[in-house]
Amino acid sequence: MSSSTIRSRTARGPVLLLLALGLLLALTACGTAGGTVAATTSRAPDTVEPPATEPVPHLPATTASADGRQVTVTSAERIIPLNGSLAELVFSLGLGPKVVARDVSTTFQQAAALPVITQAHDVSAEGVLSLHPTVVLADRSTGPAEAIAQIRAAGVPLIVLDDAKRLADVGPRIDTVAAALGVPDAGQQLKERTAQRIDEAAAAVPAAGRHPRVAFLYLRGSASVYLLGGPASGAGSLIEAVGGEDAGTAAGLTGDFTPLTSEALVKAAPDAILVMSKGLDSVGGVDDLLKLPGVAQTPAGLDRRIVSIEDGRLLSYGPRTPQVLRDIAAQLYPADAK
Repeated sequence: MSSSTIRSRTARGPVLLLLALGLLLALTACGTAGGTVAATTSRAPDTVEPPATEPVPHLPATTASADGRQVTVTSAERIIPLNGSLAELVFSLGLGPKVVARDVSTTFQQAAALPVITQAHDVSAEGVLSLHPTVVLADRSTGPAEAIAQIRAAGVPLIVLDDAKRLADVGPRIDTVAAALGVPDAGQQLKERTAQRIDEAAAAVPAAGRHPRVAFLYLRGSASVYLLGGPASGAGSLIEAVGGEDAGTAAGLTGDFTPLTSEALVKAAPDAILVMSKGLDSVGGVDDLLKLPGVAQTPAGLDRRIVSIEDGRLLSYGPRTPQVLRDIAAQLYPADAK
């Protein structure tokens, strides 16, 4: 809920101010009308956690790119990660001061002032090259291919990583980025810290009598895009880590996503629905989400059991993933949230 500024205009202003603040707090505690059970969790501003000391890159370093090339990096003075997950890794390794641009999915606070060099999620080769990067990081989903080729043709070292879709991908992803940027020791420390925190977050999940079925929906209301996640959506590993069962996989879906239909949802029969927060906003919030085909008729819809996580964090599969697991668990098991 956004709060309006309260101003005192009369001699009784301080009293009115206290009354207004009390009403505002009461409304905030009550939530929205209709009793939606989608929980909200108290968090600090969205940030990453770098090491206390910025590491010194030891370069040159040659790294195997996921597209079959061997790429040699000679300088990490001007780094451009082309998606939020990779930016998260670079900043968490302590090299944030050397990052000179970001894409639209890089939403954490430390990167907010950087120029954006993507149009929607498409990379602008001209925008990248205008910033004279010494190394560019991408993954297989980064595009268009012409832009990647243009950056490479200009002589800029560009390393492609495999897309991260499981918790098991986090460690190797950290290793690859750290090695490419010449900071393997910082990478090892970050990998160990992240693995420990993932284990702790999974261990803290309340024991449930049964595994709730959770359907991951990808929503973009402005483009009329409504998809149900399958086994390759990237959300299944998170759902399983918090004691749930991926509803799309359980319903026999294949691949990453399938169009959302009443039939598909009835078959999936989710107890809860997992969405990205901007996707939820794009369809008008929980009330309008329930108007999509079949949603209101599912156990999740009947209970208004919606789990919402910020777009830039949910599928990042990196150092912030432990907190993602905690946030999902807090909303999935609100009665047990501490």
